[in-house]
Amino acid sequence: MDGNGDHSAEPRYPDWESVYRDNVTRVYRMLYGKVGNRADAEDLTAEVFVAALGPLRLDASAPEVRAYLFTTARTVLAGHWRRTLGLQVTVLDGADERWLVDAGPEPAPPSTAPQRTATILAALPEPHRRILQLRFLDACSLREAAAALGITVGYAKVLQHRALKRAAALGEAGA
Repeated sequence: MDGNGDHSAEPRYPDWESVYRDNVTRVYRMLYGKVGNRADAEDLTAEVFVAALGPLRLDASAPEVRAYLFTTARTVLAGHWRRTLGLQVTVLDGADERWLVDAGPEPAPPSTAPQRTATILAALPEPHRRILQLRFLDACSLREAAAALGITVGYAKVLQHRALKRAAALGEAGA
């Protein structure tokens, strides 16, 4: 880009496959750094490309394409957290954007998600920790989690709701 905001001299992608091949690893790494597991990162990466490739213009410069993918990834990630936890608990910042902007092969981004999760879980009372572990780490249904805890499904719902609110508060406080 020149000093006048002209993007005409910047590299462009010849086709959609090039857009995908050049950016899929970048988007995946950034999302993996946020969610901390491969399955969710893969699903969210696919969701980003499905959402972005429709409105994205092929005549946009490579930096413009990456900026659009970053914005789309932010929206997709917010939707993921809203669906899974009922809250938007994360944002992408400039440090995350560098995974889209930097060129060339890179090592996988360090993910602090497992450490953050362990810290938050350790700070929760046992019933809250256990319901979250069963539901989100062990992928138990609400009925299975209730049976494992020896409580009713209704109480398991209440316990899960309280645990999520408390975990979100701990996450915001930087626990």
